[in-house]
Amino acid sequence: MSTVADHLAEYGFDVTESGSDRDGLPTHVHNAFGVRDIPAVPVRIAGMPAWHCGDVLIRPVTDNALASWSARVLDTLAPDGLRVARPLRSSDGRWVVSGFSACQYLGGQEEPRYSEMVAASLRLHAATASVRRPRLLDDRDDLVSRADAAAWGERTITLDPATGGLLFNELASYRTKLRLASQVVHGDLFGTVLFDGNAAPIVFDLLPFWRPVEWAAAVIVVDALAWGGAPPELVGEWSHLDAWPQALLRALLFRVALHAQHPAATTESLRGLEYAADLVLARL
Repeated sequence: MSTVADHLAEYGFDVTESGSDRDGLPTHVHNAFGVRDIPAVPVRIAGMPAWHCGDVLIRPVTDNALASWSARVLDTLAPDGLRVARPLRSSDGRWVVSGFSACQYLGGQEEPRYSEMVAASLRLHAATASVRRPRLLDDRDDLVSRADAAAWGERTITLDPATGGLLFNELASYRTKLRLASQVVHGDLFGTVLFDGNAAPIVFDLLPFWRPVEWAAAVIVVDALAWGGAPPELVGEWSHLDAWPQALLRALLFRVALHAQHPAATTESLRGLEYAADLVLARL
């Protein structure tokens, strides 16, 4: 199964996280998380570089404040039917050291078990329902946040017509008022939920959005259709969720807006989203 990061990398998108060292883990970071005497084995988790050190997984992060917030929430979160890779503090109590964070290594791998991903999303978000909206969302201004706001009609942004702008405008014309409650949700679970046989799925981070749980589920479906080769029947499998067609539309608008903003996007890399759009439009 390809992750979103893997797919974008095929078309020249820069998906390397800042702070990572592809040649090895910095010694002081290795030491700080208490695995000085354990070899650091390079691995990839959700398409990004990481290091497996015995029972510890060390990963680069792009935003220290976001990584620390995620660690604090996951440290106490107990979702039913999911395993959380518990965040680990450094020897001096920090969640992040020089742009790296650590968590339990639980194994598992990416698998095209898309229905289980959506079910995992719903279970995770039942547990995050009481998490307060993080203030760090107020300061976010990047490609992702701009695409999110545009998808919900909260912001107007400039989109390249050839790489998604025209498709975005067509899709936006089908947008109607959506009455769903917002809460903290993980907005990028496709490719980041790991599976290990029949054991409970594994979640190891939390990328926060203040959106409905139905939208977070719909993002997984859109990604699976666009990038993962999921069968078209996946669109209807979750139609019992409230306002499902409009949740799917917002998820699709989000991904199209993100694609159309990126300077490395091409008409070729848009094809998966066009395929997903045909399936979503048929339900509106």
